[in-house]
Amino acid sequence: MAVNRVPVLKRCRSLDLEPGFLGIDKKSSRSLKRANRKMSEYGLQLREKQKAKFIYGVLEKPFRNYYTKASRMKGTVGSNLMSLLERRLDNVVFRLGLARTRMEARQMVDHKHITVNGKCINIPSYLVSVGDVIAVKESAQSSTLYKNVVEATAGRIVPEWLDGGKETFTGTVKQFPTREMIDVPVDEVLIVELYSK
Repeated sequence: MAVNRVPVLKRCRSLDLEPGFLGIDKKSSRSLKRANRKMSEYGLQLREKQKAKFIYGVLEKPFRNYYTKASRMKGTVGSNLMSLLERRLDNVVFRLGLARTRMEARQMVDHKHITVNGKCINIPSYLVSVGDVIAVKESAQSSTLYKNVVEATAGRIVPEWLDGGKETFTGTVKQFPTREMIDVPVDEVLIVELYSK
């Protein structure tokens, strides 16, 4: 599996992104050296795509597949793309507060700690549907890891399209997320412009 080994804070600086959107509490005191350089239209579009890929932990080929799928759906392509990315199982685990970061959520799914409707799913890119019940496996709930995670994510607000309780280690998908419900600082219109060239 391909892994991006660039330090997270360095990548956040280059993409002009707050680490908080990744679930990371650290702050970087450094500033970007080329901050005052003017960026071309293509550069802006590329940065938005790189930002979305980085936030959701998706590589180029799967991201392209999400775009193709979004363009075949009804509605605006950009909103569909963001909705598909938001419905990924690793992202849902992160949004429910069962993991501190999306990378940690991905690892939990990989290690078969997460069930969907009582069935163990170990595919981070699995797209959840309305009515799906996401839960931490009973055998894993007693571990200190999950107790620490619940304490760390106590202040995190669960999005309105999800219904969950960190104490019970479960969550339900109430509806598909609309663009207004997604608080990710990505301009999806620029991504659509980039891919439609």
